[in-house]
Amino acid sequence: MFNIELDKNEILRYLGHRGQEIDTNTETMIDNCIEEIKKISRYRYVYKIFDIKVGYHDAVSCIDVVGTSLRLEGNDIYEHLRECRKCAVMAVTLGIEVDNSIRIAQGNDMLKAVVMDSCATEFIEKVCDEVEKKIKAEAEVLGKGTNLRFSPGYGDLPIDIQKNLLDVLDANRKIGLTVTNSSLMIPGKSVTAIIGFTENISFKKKKSKCDICSMRENCMFRKGGTTCERGRVYKA
Repeated sequence: MFNIELDKNEILRYLGHRGQEIDTNTETMIDNCIEEIKKISRYRYVYKIFDIKVGYHDAVSCIDVVGTSLRLEGNDIYEHLRECRKCAVMAVTLGIEVDNSIRIAQGNDMLKAVVMDSCATEFIEKVCDEVEKKIKAEAEVLGKGTNLRFSPGYGDLPIDIQKNLLDVLDANRKIGLTVTNSSLMIPGKSVTAIIGFTENISFKKKKSKCDICSMRENCMFRKGGTTCERGRVYKA
């Protein structure tokens, strides 16, 4: 298990905080929700590393994940992985207990529900960060670097690959993560992503992912003059 510490400043940003004063009751609620989310979360994760082939299918840019039926189509994922020959496919979930607690709060105290949702978002991002560290360490053993997490629904990578992606990871059996016919993951507080293995072990991010983010036009962070600072999409 990871030693996860939640950043209250990140939670406040998810809540739309712009530096205004926080009353004592709200601050206490945030602290209580942090502890509750940490207590009830049963986070689990799975990832696998694959060789990939870069090319085209029916004149569409795509990445084939070798040894699987998973094909990643779209210009954005192509640009993300075109210089890679391996990638990691990962899935993370906080568990159904978190979904249930947020749902109960929605019926009793909507403010608490919103705060819990923000705490859960920060929690799963921190778990994803820890999984990414493990993947990066495996890449370094191979003499490779890694690029950023790239999730279905980001840019022009279709969200409907979720089922195939989860099947490739055997995520239902291993971490209890499934997907509906409309490509929504259950539990809802879950993330899937692809990380490319780069030839340059000291690879650095060169371009803001805001340019191709699917939430770019409606992003509350950009409207407030900031960014999400994570450079990747979050699907809840």
